[in-house]
Amino acid sequence: MTPSPLDVVEYALRLGDDALVAAQRLADWSARAPEMEEDVALSNIALDQLGVARLLLTYAGEVEGAGRDEDALAYLRSDAEFRNCLLVELPNAGPAAAVGTPGDFGVTMAKLLALAAYQWLTYERLVASTDGHLAAVAAKARKESRYHLDHATQWVLRLGDGTEESHRRMQAAVDDLWPYTHELFATDELVGRLSEAGVAVDPAALRAPWLEIVEPVLAVATLDRPTDGWAPEGGRRGVHTEHLSYLLGEMQVLHRAHPGARW
Repeated sequence: MTPSPLDVVEYALRLGDDALVAAQRLADWSARAPEMEEDVALSNIALDQLGVARLLLTYAGEVEGAGRDEDALAYLRSDAEFRNCLLVELPNAGPAAAVGTPGDFGVTMAKLLALAAYQWLTYERLVASTDGHLAAVAAKARKESRYHLDHATQWVLRLGDGTEESHRRMQAAVDDLWPYTHELFATDELVGRLSEAGVAVDPAALRAPWLEIVEPVLAVATLDRPTDGWAPEGGRRGVHTEHLSYLLGEMQVLHRAHPGARW
């Protein structure tokens, strides 16, 4: 069965919005990271995510055929129109942090570990997509995601098996973020249709290999793997936390203040 173009648009937005919002969160560390080398590293990872987001949003706009380009999709949609998972929109200081709270480096590394492992597994399989454009984007993105995963792994190991204070904060970060990782592997009818057509990757099939990557890292880092329980979701349907509204307000303000401007 040939998939509906609107299904392809929705799937591209899910992947693209994950990358776009992750890029925005990582960019918050520019000039604020704990050391200069890390400032550069996180900025580069953010740019990698942004580059993938641009490719996917551009493709979504082309398939949709409604005249929306990457800028329109990034800057002119409301929070309810975004399809990113909840994990990427959480503040760098943690899920319960108040707006404006300084970032916690452990939270960022725990989040990057979870996200990069999921994205790498997704892109590794998406290179076989029957959709040539998605396959080409995945071929580029999987190499970058492998680096993101390695980078996060090294920091989780260093902080988890470091000082008493770094261990405590790293464990708290993993505990706080773990519930939000379940949404990464949630499936629905849309993904089912696209997976059957060979276009998409069924995220439910990624849970086991994801655990095979993440659990050993936690073990070596002397961190306890949280138990599964509460699993917030809704991002894929446009139901988000309040944190996304603040993030988009900052990200979109210039474009909305000067619509149609060219630089």
